[in-house]
Parts: sequence; structure tokens; C-alpha cells
Amino acid sequence: MSLAYGIQLPVQSQSTLYTEGWEAAAGPADLVEIARAVERAGFDYLAACDHVGVPRRLAPAMSTVWYDPVATLAHLAAVTRRVRLLSHVAVVGLRHPLLTAKQYATLDHLSGGRLVLGVGAGHVREEFEALGVDFERRGAVLDEAIDALRAALGPEEFPEHHGTFYDFAGLGQRPRPAQPHVPLWVGGSSPAAVRRAALRGDGWLPQGDPRDRLPGQIERLRRLREEHGVEAPLTVGAIAEPLYVGHAGWDVGRRTLTGPPEGLAESLRAYRAMGVHQIQVRFRSRSRAELLDQIAAFGAEVGPRLH
Repeated sequence: MSLAYGIQLPVQSQSTLYTEGWEAAAGPADLVEIARAVERAGFDYLAACDHVGVPRRLAPAMSTVWYDPVATLAHLAAVTRRVRLLSHVAVVGLRHPLLTAKQYATLDHLSGGRLVLGVGAGHVREEFEALGVDFERRGAVLDEAIDALRAALGPEEFPEHHGTFYDFAGLGQRPRPAQPHVPLWVGGSSPAAVRRAALRGDGWLPQGDPRDRLPGQIERLRRLREEHGVEAPLTVGAIAEPLYVGHAGWDVGRRTLTGPPEGLAESLRAYRAMGVHQIQVRFRSRSRAELLDQIAAFGAEVGPRLH
């Protein structure tokens, strides 16, 4: 089994949990160069996050820099040809499924079928309240939104869905997605999120699970799907530790995996042994140039050793 690898783009979200110092002054040109480098290096996907607005109480930690994922991925689709485009994750409960479907179906159509729609429940109460969405029921809303999006992103020009929160029929939407089936990956590591991924998703995007917790989560996914007779394949993801290919010569943090390519590849292959199909990577860097070098080195020297 091969182990695919993708990347959460820098610059487009700047939480203090992971942003590098140079990103504050970066912008669209940097995103374009990074996206092109990611494609050249053979990455499976590039990803963008989703927040409509960040409240003042969270802004010092989260920042307010969160590029819109549809606009960002569409922009980068125009300067790439192969790499897949992942929303990691779209808080689809904030918007009506027909609006979400219109945006992402157009993105898939324009990109030639490269969309992977990652969805999550969200966690910022003020966003929901400002948009008139019930924060306390966001899990149930997401469950139904996934079903509604299955219909709205399917082959039918006039999709139909009848549920508790959403009800629509007789409204045509074209262009249709280029893909006959848009992959829908569910984000989150809570029991509810894992269950949602197992029963409704084409893939699972964990949120911060350390390595030692992943085998138990993957076993729960497998068991839930078996118990409910779900036979379709499920793409299992993982977020790897921060990486630095080679010897940094500067403090990259104690959690960062660093060293020669074979050592890094050996460490990352452990994810494959757990049953993980794709890993999301992030590189430590002090500049765009250093990040581009890291992406190229990973693609040339680490990526081939993951198969």
C-alpha cells in the first residue's frame, strides 16, 4: 500500500499554533509559488481552511487571517494542473447546502475534477450566532448537510433532499462537478466525528491525534463500518509531526521530525503500518525560500521512500 502525502498551505491561515514568522508579510504571490512547488514535488493535495470571522477573544491565538477556501483553491487551481484541492475543513453547516454545492461544484468543474471536500462541525460559537445557525445542534446539522451535499454534488441537474434542516427540489444547478463522485472527507477526532466519518464519509481527517492514539481510532472506524454494513473504501488520514528534511542548524522544536531522508521516511512509514492512507505534512521554515527547498527535498528524497 502506498502512502500519499499532502500539505495544509501556509499563509492562508495563521493560527499561532503553527504559523511561521515570515508568513505575516506573505501574500498571494507566495501562495502561488508554494502551490506550484507542491505540484512539482508530487504531493497528492494542497489544503485550505475555513473561518468566516474570528471573535476578539480568540484573535490573539487564532489571528484573523483565514483566506476563504473556495476563492483560494480556485485561484490555485488556475496555476496548477494535477494536484488535488482539499478544503480542510469547510464548516458546511454555516451555509445552506445548495450554496456550498454551487461553489464547490463550480470549483470542481473549473479545476477538471480535482476537488476533495473536507467538512467539519466547527468550534467558534460567535461565527454560528452571527450567521443565524444553531451552535448547539451543529453536529446534527452537519450530519444532514453531508446527506444534502451528496445529492447536490451528484449527477442530477435538479438535486433533491428532504430533511429536518434542509428541504429542496426542482432547483437546477449547472455546471455539474467534473467528477462523477466528489470525495467527501470528514474532519475531527471526537467520538461523534469518528462515527460521522465511518458512516457518512469517503475519508477521515483526524484533528491532532498523536500517533499512539491513531490505531484505536482506526479500529473504531473499521468496527463501525463493519457493524453498519458499509463496504465502500475509506481514505484514512493523519497529520504528521512538523518536519525538517536534513539538519536544520537552528531550533526547529523538540516535536519536529528532522534528519536524513531515509530516517524521516522510516518514521513516516509507521503511519502506513497503522492503516493510514495519506499523511498531511507541515515543514518548519524561516522564509518562503527555505519552505520551497523543504518541499522539493521531501518530494525528491522522502516521498519516493514512502511507497
